[in-house]
Amino acid sequence: MNVSVRLFATLRQQAGWKEHSFNLDDGATLRDLINLLDATQPDLALSTRTYYAAVNEEYAKGDWPLHDGDTVGIFPPVSGGSQGVPEETAKLFALVETPLSLDDIVARVTRPDCGAITTFAGMVRGETATDSGVRGTDFLEYEAYAAMAERTMAQIGDEIRQRWPRVQLVSILHRTGRIEVGEPSVLIAVTTPHRGDGCFEACQYAIERLKAIVPIWKQENWSDGQVWVEGPRHPELELDPPS
Repeated sequence: MNVSVRLFATLRQQAGWKEHSFNLDDGATLRDLINLLDATQPDLALSTRTYYAAVNEEYAKGDWPLHDGDTVGIFPPVSGGSQGVPEETAKLFALVETPLSLDDIVARVTRPDCGAITTFAGMVRGETATDSGVRGTDFLEYEAYAAMAERTMAQIGDEIRQRWPRVQLVSILHRTGRIEVGEPSVLIAVTTPHRGDGCFEACQYAIERLKAIVPIWKQENWSDGQVWVEGPRHPELELDPPS
C-alpha cells in the first residue's frame, strides 16, 4: 500500500522535504512507518526527539492501522474523529492569512440572548527571551497543518461547552504566514448569557489548549537568523516508545 507522509516546521527543515510517498506492506501500522522513516531518513532523528503523528488529520498512536491512500502528518510539539469541520463552525474556527480584527471575531459570536463576550488577543512581541539573553524580534512566520488545525480548534470549542454548559459560542482565529511585531497572531472570543457563566475561564482554557494540541508552529526571525519554536512535551500525544 502507498501512504503519504507530510512533515512540518523543524522536521520539514531537517529532512529537506515536505511531502513524500512510502510503500508499506498490507497490515502495516503507524509504528511500522515510523521505523521505516527512522531507518531511511536519518536527518529526522525520530528515535531521539519528541514528535507527534496524525493519520488523516487525527492524532494517532503507534498501533494505529494504516490503509492505502492514508495521509500521515509528523510534526514537533506545537507552539499547539470526524469528517471535517461542520459548515456552521467553519466560520468560528479558522486559519487566516490576512490581519485579524477584534471587531470581526466579536461579530462572529454576538447573540441577542447573551450579554457577555470575553476576548483574548495574542500579540507578536518585539523581543524574545533566549538562552543567551533577550533578542529583538523582526517578525514571526507561522506554519500550520491547516485542516487538522481547524478541526482541533473546533474540538477545543466542544471541550469548552462540555466544561462550561452556559457557554453559547466560541471562536478561535489564528493567522498564518508572516506577522509583524505588534500584530495579533491569534484571537479568541467566548459568549455567555452573563459574565459569571464561565466566559473568562473558558477563554483562558482555549489559549492553553491551543498551545498544547493545535498543530501550529512559529518561526522567530531575527536580523541574523531564525529558529523554529517548539513547545513543551505532551506525553499523552506521543507514539509508543520506538521498538
